[in-house]
Amino acid sequence: MSIRYRAGYKYQLAESYEILTPILAEIGISCRFIRLDPEGWLRIREDYAWDGPSGPTMDTPDSMRASLVHDALYQLMCAGQLDRRWRASVDKLFWELLLEDGMEPGRAALWYAAVEIF
Repeated sequence: MSIRYRAGYKYQLAESYEILTPILAEIGISCRFIRLDPEGWLRIREDYAWDGPSGPTMDTPDSMRASLVHDALYQLMCAGQLDRRWRASVDKLFWELLLEDGMEPGRAALWYAAVEIF
């Protein structure tokens, strides 16, 4: 499934996106644009907006899906809906998605280190 964007924000989903994650919420979590079910399915609704990769970096196709998923899961943690004990798993998923989408392993390792530090 590809990610399509809508104009108006830096990035905004033009259609919903879903992915199976290793993040298992004890009960389903749902807010306006994000849903995480107990089996690990993350569903990010159409119109969800995010800033893309953060920090002193370039937004490239091999980083967009990872930044989308990472931002949505961190949003749930920041809102107190997802326990912060999942942080390391969320960061690892970010790294795995970078590699899966074709980012060079050395660059992906630097990005992973940055999210671990900050």
